[in-house]
Parts: sequence; structure tokens; C-alpha cells
Amino acid sequence: MFQEIWSTVRAFLRDSARSLYHIIVVALSAGIALLLPAGAKQFLSFWARVEQNRLSLIAVEMTVAILLIVCLNYFHRSIQDRALARVAVGAGLVSFFPRRTRGAQRHIRQLKEEQGTGRTISVIGSSGHSTFVDQVGGLSSVLDTCLGARIMLVNPYSQEASARIQAISHPEFTLETFREEIRESVRLLKRLKVMGKAVKLKLYSDSPLIKLVILGDYLWLQHYHADLDVKTMPEYVLRHNRKDHGLYTLYAHYFVQRWESAEIPEYDLDTDELVYRNRTGNEIRRERFEIETDAEDIAALMKPGEFTAEPAQLG
Repeated sequence: MFQEIWSTVRAFLRDSARSLYHIIVVALSAGIALLLPAGAKQFLSFWARVEQNRLSLIAVEMTVAILLIVCLNYFHRSIQDRALARVAVGAGLVSFFPRRTRGAQRHIRQLKEEQGTGRTISVIGSSGHSTFVDQVGGLSSVLDTCLGARIMLVNPYSQEASARIQAISHPEFTLETFREEIRESVRLLKRLKVMGKAVKLKLYSDSPLIKLVILGDYLWLQHYHADLDVKTMPEYVLRHNRKDHGLYTLYAHYFVQRWESAEIPEYDLDTDELVYRNRTGNEIRRERFEIETDAEDIAALMKPGEFTAEPAQLG
């Protein structure tokens, strides 16, 4: 309810800003037209005094030359910026968030809520904790309004996961912490499935490369650095265009290839098993996944609602 009211208020403010912009332009045009005759008289009077003074004339010429240099540089920079903007539009890049400050996080979360409502979202991540388990995560509220989700996370028992934790070499980034974050992500997805959402989870075994979220025609992208926290990495927003030559198409195709790969097993949220399939989609075998789900967690699945989680570190 609050989100609907806030969306209506924002739409009203946008319309009001456009109307105010046109009113200001018309008022400035009228003011310039009224002041132009008086300004012309003042300029002619000023020039009559300046042309008789050599020092004043030189000062005016230097001022005009400096203004011309500044204006020409500005126009040159504007032309370059417009060229880069056309390249960005052609590539599908619509936004760039260099730092994850509080204001940026709030803006990112609002955009994801708008783009993910009523859609099936697709995600490639590491543990998924800071993305949709943590209450301040970018998808923590989107999962409540989406139709379904296709999520790919790292298998916490793979050698690559252990190697990544060791490479980070931080006292808070332990392998057991990472595995616990995976468990919390699985518990959340179980709750969503009990609520009737079409949720599927797959666990890949290689080292995480990118953090990718597809929300309809928008794609959010971050890079997993070997030595840095993903929260410090810039976040890019790509939009799908009709010509299908942008980066959105590239990364969306990458997700589909990863999702349909026979080497990546699906996690059965009902039986806690990894399901391996062949290239035609037929089931080959199942393996028990060592995740701890106690009686309280099972009871929570039957009563979906709010839950709390500790802030994540690994994403």
C-alpha cells in the first residue's frame, strides 16, 4: 500500500517538475525580451567609454578571448560526451553506481523494486545473503512481489569456494560463515516456495565471476574481485533494446547458457538433494546436499513471514 502511494506521489512530482520547467523557460524568455532594449543601451554606453581607454579595451579583449576559449572547450567536451552517450545507449548502459553509499543503496533498492514487481527474476551470485536474505539487500523486498525466481549460487562445499575464501584472507570471511549464508539463502527460498512462488535454485562449483540480476528488461551487473568485497565494486545497469546488440543480450545469453548447463545441478528444495540432468533434461542421479535444517526451520516454512538475519559479508 505504501509503495503504491509513494509511486503515485513520485509520478505527480515528476509531472509537476516538467510543468514547472516549461513555466520557467517561458518566464525567462519574456524577461530577456523585455530587458533587451535597456541592455542594448547600457552596452552602447559602456562601449563608448571603453573604446577611449586603451587599458580597458585590452582588458575587454582578454576577457572575451578567455570566454571564447572556455565556451569552445565546453562545446568540444559536450560533443565528446554526446558521442559517449550514444555509445552507452547503443550498448544498453543506462546507469552506473560507483560507490555503495547509503543514498546509493536506497536508490538502487527502489529501482529494483520498480523493475522486479510482478516478474520472474534471474540471479547469479555467490552466497546470496547480501542480495536477498539481508533485510537491506537489493532484492530483499523484490522477492516478495515477484512471480518467481531462477537463482544460481556457489556450492559451498566445492574446492573453488574454499580457494576464494582463502584468497580473501579476512578473519570474518570464513568458510563456515560462507556455508551458513548459503543455508540461510536456502531457507529463504524454501519459504518462498511454500508461499507458492515458482522458485528454482542451482549450485555451480566454479569461482564466482559476476553478480548478475535480471529484472525484466533491466540487468544489474557487478564484478567479483579476487581481493575486494563485492559491496565496494561499481554496479552497472543495462537495458534491453529492440536491436538486440547491447550488452544486455550478451549477459542474458550468458545466464541462459549457465542455467541450462548440464554440469550445474539443480537443488531440490523439497528433498535437499542435488539433481543432475543430461543435455535433454532427463534426470541422471541425485546427491544428498549437506545442509542443516532443524525442526525450527521446518516449522518456519509452514508459517512464512518476516525473519531476521545477520549482515552478510560475502554477497
